[in-house]
Amino acid sequence: MAKTLVYLHGFLSSPKSAKAVESKAWFAEHFPSVNFVCPALSSYPRIAKQQLHEIVAQHKSDELFVIGSSLGGFWATYLIENTWAEKAVLVNPAVNPQSRFHEHVGKELNYFYSEEILRLTDEDLVELTSADHPHITFPEKYWLMVQTEDETLDYRMAVEKYHASEKLIEEGGNHSFEGYERWLPKIAEFFELID
Repeated sequence: MAKTLVYLHGFLSSPKSAKAVESKAWFAEHFPSVNFVCPALSSYPRIAKQQLHEIVAQHKSDELFVIGSSLGGFWATYLIENTWAEKAVLVNPAVNPQSRFHEHVGKELNYFYSEEILRLTDEDLVELTSADHPHITFPEKYWLMVQTEDETLDYRMAVEKYHASEKLIEEGGNHSFEGYERWLPKIAEFFELID
């Protein structure tokens, strides 16, 4: 069975993010038979859900693995809890993002890697809420990676939500997860990839 690894970047980010680029290069070198997919995931939840459904449909005969960073971790959980993916690694994942996105509703937000502008609405928060899984049912399918000095998200929320899952809690660091590339071999091991 073919194996596909999906990298899901965070809110307002893109496939050009450092972790996405590092992941793509590392897996191409060490696991060339694994199909690496990194969509330009929309920060509009309805569109992001559609994109994810398309990826699942395109790779329905594959074993699907996911690395999700920040809001990408939220979407990785969505895939696991709907039984569309085998395992997920969550890197400083967003937990209950709809609760903190209220402050962004109606404001113009700039993407990090483009000139595109985002403006969230209340409907977007409803979409996020509908995709949320406050209580996970497959803790064995997750590996949580957090750093305690994440300046964007409270890492303790993720530790609490994924308390029964395998986890790495590193002191210090930041929201980007300093030294992420050091953990790529362990990520491959968690996914039980063999080339």
